[in-house]
Amino acid sequence: MPEKKTLQAAHEDKRQGKAPTTQAGEFVREEIHHVREGKHGARNPKQAIAIGLSKARRSGVRLPAPGKGQSEETREKAARDTTRGKHPRKKTSTKRARAVKGALKREGRGAASRSALSKQTKTAAKKRGPAARSAAARKAARTKGSSGRKTAARKAARTRARRSR
Repeated sequence: MPEKKTLQAAHEDKRQGKAPTTQAGEFVREEIHHVREGKHGARNPKQAIAIGLSKARRSGVRLPAPGKGQSEETREKAARDTTRGKHPRKKTSTKRARAVKGALKREGRGAASRSALSKQTKTAAKKRGPAARSAAARKAARTKGSSGRKTAARKAARTRARRSR
């Protein structure tokens, strides 16, 4: 069950008219925090992200099903989660919940490390074409606002200075 804070943040995103992926991002963030604070582990960053997306779908976020690149099993699971989000009635059995938590407890905590998440982000970005990456960067710059751009420029300058040494 997602935390109340996460649900509120997702609802706020929805109210502001933000994309379902942005709403789902709140659930993924929660999952990363859970791994970091030792609530449970994850095999790799992808697993932590998948758990977050599953929670989002079950909470009623209208996320599109994964594309052809994913296995049939994954697509079916996403469809089930989406259906569950439309009619949230049945609670997971205690036995199953405990079993899942037990399995996740045995996984490592490194999946939520800065380096692991960075590596995952870079590989995911590489799979998209240069045009898509460029469009994403342009959109980010557009939606950042003047103060956000100023902060980003300062940070970039600091990074350049640090790397030139």
